[in-house]
Amino acid sequence: MKIISYLLSTVFAIVFFIILLIFHPIQWIGLKLGGQDGHQKVVNVMNWFLVKSLLILGIPVRVENKYDIPENQTVIFVSNHQSMFDIPPIIWHFRKHCPKFVSKIELGKGIPSISFNLKHGGAALIDRKDKKQAIAEMINFSKRINKNNWSATIFPEGTRSRNGKPKSFASNGLKMLIKYNPETYVVPLSINNSWKVFKYGKFPLGIGSPITIETHEPIKANSVSFEELLEKVETTVKSGIAE
Repeated sequence: MKIISYLLSTVFAIVFFIILLIFHPIQWIGLKLGGQDGHQKVVNVMNWFLVKSLLILGIPVRVENKYDIPENQTVIFVSNHQSMFDIPPIIWHFRKHCPKFVSKIELGKGIPSISFNLKHGGAALIDRKDKKQAIAEMINFSKRINKNNWSATIFPEGTRSRNGKPKSFASNGLKMLIKYNPETYVVPLSINNSWKVFKYGKFPLGIGSPITIETHEPIKANSVSFEELLEKVETTVKSGIAE
């Protein structure tokens, strides 16, 4: 099985990198000609290709959503975090909500397409070594998504879970987002099997484990105290994570 993984991982890596190279100039064109909306449409299509490229590894992505998520307003998606492959499905499947991400500042340069999107697409780029910068950036990000009716996706664990087991949720990021978006709805997401893509390390990649994303019932942020909200969201997200 691992021999097959080496072969498929090589093909996947080539295709993945080609997608990023192709869409880097297309993003630039979309931004120059169509502004933020034009850029976002290009980003959506790019992430469709990135999601489908996982099929090379025998990995389909399945998103289950039984709920009506409010549109034309800011929504905060709160999710566990298992790998970089959590992100393309969220961007594509929830594209009508324009989800923006909180990312470490290092990813804002040097990576074709991804860095361009983070710098010009409205994401928050956080310097984890500079608390003052991180707070200011989160405040600006919170105001930015409110102004543009975008949504935010936040991973309160802070770092990826390497084995799929969820970590404790930190409160600061979510609290900041809600402070500047009091009318928002919080949508818990549970992601499974994304971590298995890297179960061998960076190479070869794991194959044949479908990634699933379960959407839980939206919660009106100001319907309960923040402490109750955080506890409810954390419990809900973790309830959907496979042991």
